[in-house]
Amino acid sequence: MQVQQILKSKGTDSVVTVKPGTSVIDAARILAEKRIGTVVISSNGTKALGILSERDIVYHVARTGPSVLTDKVDTYMTSNLVTCQLADSADSVLERMTNGRFRHMPVVEEGEMVGLITLGDVVKARLSELAMEKDALEGMIMGH
Repeated sequence: MQVQQILKSKGTDSVVTVKPGTSVIDAARILAEKRIGTVVISSNGTKALGILSERDIVYHVARTGPSVLTDKVDTYMTSNLVTCQLADSADSVLERMTNGRFRHMPVVEEGEMVGLITLGDVVKARLSELAMEKDALEGMIMGH
């Protein structure tokens, strides 16, 4: 299965972004309101400059204290982004996420963000794919 198919099955390809200079507390509020795990930092909504997850926020609050919340997202975002493309396989994305120990990956085509894929999206897609393979094999064995 390809990233493009996973994004289609999500039903939305929108990515929640915040502008550089947004406070960490404002980003945290967005995460809570939308019940999501990450925001992408972008000046224009299509060019990913960085990514900030709920885990990043918790980590920095634990290390530095609550003053982190008034700092800017630029200070704590991951700017060395690992991205994927629509034609990438679910397996390759899963491997990169597992090796990098992260759960969110922007989907980029020709330098512009076209979606965001999560570890949960990839696992769900792989489970669906395995169920279809199982059904097909059972059908072959049973002669259907």
